[in-house]
Amino acid sequence: MLTLHHLNNSRSQRILWLLEELGVSYQLEHYQRDSTTNLAPDSLRAVHPLGRSPVLSTPDGAIAESGAIVEYLVRHYASESFCSPTEGEALQQYLFWLHFAEGSLMPPLVANLVLEKARQKGAKPFFIKPITNKLVDGILNAYYGPNLAQSLRYVESYLASHTWFAGDEPTGADVQMIFPLESLVASGKAKDFAAIQGYVKRVHARPAYQQALAKGGEYAYA
Repeated sequence: MLTLHHLNNSRSQRILWLLEELGVSYQLEHYQRDSTTNLAPDSLRAVHPLGRSPVLSTPDGAIAESGAIVEYLVRHYASESFCSPTEGEALQQYLFWLHFAEGSLMPPLVANLVLEKARQKGAKPFFIKPITNKLVDGILNAYYGPNLAQSLRYVESYLASHTWFAGDEPTGADVQMIFPLESLVASGKAKDFAAIQGYVKRVHARPAYQQALAKGGEYAYA
């Protein structure tokens, strides 16, 4: 039996979506973020030493990292309606987007989030705040902002002519890409990218995604 250790408002929501798409039997263990720190609870360390979510307990052991979980599930439980490409351009796109999500898109997205939260929290004493704000703006404007914008333009151009990321039906590449994209849409950072917004709506309209939402609980990005 598979068990997904699911943290609210986290990457594990996309794994829940994949499980529903595959139609496999699984158990769901819920974990809540700390209301003060917003971090995962220490109880997750009993499941995996990193103490993060998602973690999938399988007959072969516990698997952490979304990409590894996606590859494991698709390899062992793929169906005719949800499988990964095996050749040609679709395979190349599958591999690219599967790794682009966490390798290129998420780092500047997370950095933007952390720096903006730091700015909102403010510095103490108060007279240092203008200095810290200027520092944050400098970092965002010099690197993370342009990097994220470049990635968004690339994704937008691809989705303008493709319904899904790797072929005519959703694949594990879509599972990986949905979290950063729906996060960007929810935050308003993708307001000028119509193809990205349309893609997120397509994913959210899928019955399996709606089933995952109903089971997963609190999720801020849908």
